[in-house]
Amino acid sequence: MTFPKNSSVSSTDNWLKNLQNRIEQALERALPSATLPPKHLHEAMRYAVLGKGKRVRPLLVYSTGATLGAAEIILDKPAIAVELIHAYSLVHDDLPSMDNDDLRRGHPTCHKVFGETTALLTGDALQSLAFQILSDPALGIPEKNQIRMLALLAEAAGSRGMAGGQAIDLESVGKYLNLPELEAMHKLKTGALIRASVLLGALCCPNASQSILENLDRFAQCIGLAFQIQDDVLDVESNTAILGKPQGSDLARDKPTYPSLLGLDQAKIRAKGLLEEAHQILQAIEAPTERLAWLANFIVARNY
Repeated sequence: MTFPKNSSVSSTDNWLKNLQNRIEQALERALPSATLPPKHLHEAMRYAVLGKGKRVRPLLVYSTGATLGAAEIILDKPAIAVELIHAYSLVHDDLPSMDNDDLRRGHPTCHKVFGETTALLTGDALQSLAFQILSDPALGIPEKNQIRMLALLAEAAGSRGMAGGQAIDLESVGKYLNLPELEAMHKLKTGALIRASVLLGALCCPNASQSILENLDRFAQCIGLAFQIQDDVLDVESNTAILGKPQGSDLARDKPTYPSLLGLDQAKIRAKGLLEEAHQILQAIEAPTERLAWLANFIVARNY
């Protein structure tokens, strides 16, 4: 699927819708049927994943891979693996022992529908399914790249990534964090999985140079932080109906955020600066990076 520099709005919309449909179908195939035992758990897994979300992380996998020439059929598995990790994290984050949220993506959270015990098992099962899919011998890339991808996703999900960032976030409620501390937390909590998404797509391309990988890594770190800043801004400016989750929840919990530290205007300026840096990095990559540029813009301009 090509993405020419002078793409119209309609062609961009078609590209996005086609890819989101592909993601949804791949997730549908990957998840166990709700008719298979244990039916309650499988039903909860499907509820937590299907028909919801922006799919930013798998879109980054596909867009990065396409930039470097990877076939979509090879990108399917890493794309859905990273989305399953993301979905598991949301199920666990919403639990009463964590953020205690009742609403996610405009629907009751998993534990509200299926109970806390099943929600906990749902997250566990989604995480293990992600690694089962990514370890498939039929993935179609060199073994050394596949091993790197497994290690990358494991680190991004673990104590030196998303789980570690969440731990710091919970420890920081009601406390002051300076800007370096806040950004260090969000590089783990939000940025690590976004970085993994970009690099998983790149590693599906065996001929990607070290220089390209390094530039994509820098790009991913910029948009990972920009993503979190925009989340913090929307928590202040948007509303529950658009967000699909309670607006103002960070403020209500006294969590450290970019607007609370920098002020709303300066938080927006910081996000814009990161976006500009991301675009500059893409210009240094000798490949058609229009898809990644569009996604970077979307991350900062989105209203949900």
